[in-house]
Amino acid sequence: MNNFDLAVPVLSRGKHRNPRKGACFMEFASYLAGEPWSDHPACTHQLLAGVARDVNDCTTDAGRSRLAPLIPSVIGLVPDDPHVVPRVTAVCIQHALPVVSQERQYILAVALLVGERHLAAMDGRPFDSLEPASKEALDSVPAATKWARAFTARPHRGTPDFARRTAPRAVSCAVEGISQACVSNPDERLFDLLTAAIAECEAWMPAPVADIKPAPVADIKPAPVADIGTVRKESVDAR
Repeated sequence: MNNFDLAVPVLSRGKHRNPRKGACFMEFASYLAGEPWSDHPACTHQLLAGVARDVNDCTTDAGRSRLAPLIPSVIGLVPDDPHVVPRVTAVCIQHALPVVSQERQYILAVALLVGERHLAAMDGRPFDSLEPASKEALDSVPAATKWARAFTARPHRGTPDFARRTAPRAVSCAVEGISQACVSNPDERLFDLLTAAIAECEAWMPAPVADIKPAPVADIKPAPVADIGTVRKESVDAR
């Protein structure tokens, strides 16, 4: 093995067969986690990994290196709470909705309303209730929100799987929308979106089990031992 084999991969867009060709965000995560080289490693929640891949690919070459310090924070981040998917989806849409194109606003507003209804059902809230951050995002695009409310109120044939279809498509739409938006700082906005998605996943990780420390040796007292004479006397009396 030479020094080239030990070189740290440089973040770049797309898939790579090995570190010599570079690495995307999640490929580098698999490398650091000691997993087989992949952009779909088991060390990160599936939806969060999708957000990271999208942000990696939509960030400019000049801005992508800023993402590297975030990579260790996604390793081992695999919460299994059912809130994670709709909450991460909501966070991504909340960042994107005010700045993306009108066409994307309609798509994202629908996804946000559907996700909020999933959360309301899990939390025992009224069907159409909204979390404050989602309400603020929807209020910023009244036309799209009005259309989305009407659309989601109509009966539809079949119900798409939110976790497997709606959520991944929505976060991709949000990330791509920010990268193409008429804003001066798309890279910074994408960085903030990914940071917020990571923080949301962290919030749903189970609390670590407290370490049980053994008692100091000096504090351990031997169990009382019966006097052997007493034991023999009791044995004779019993006979």
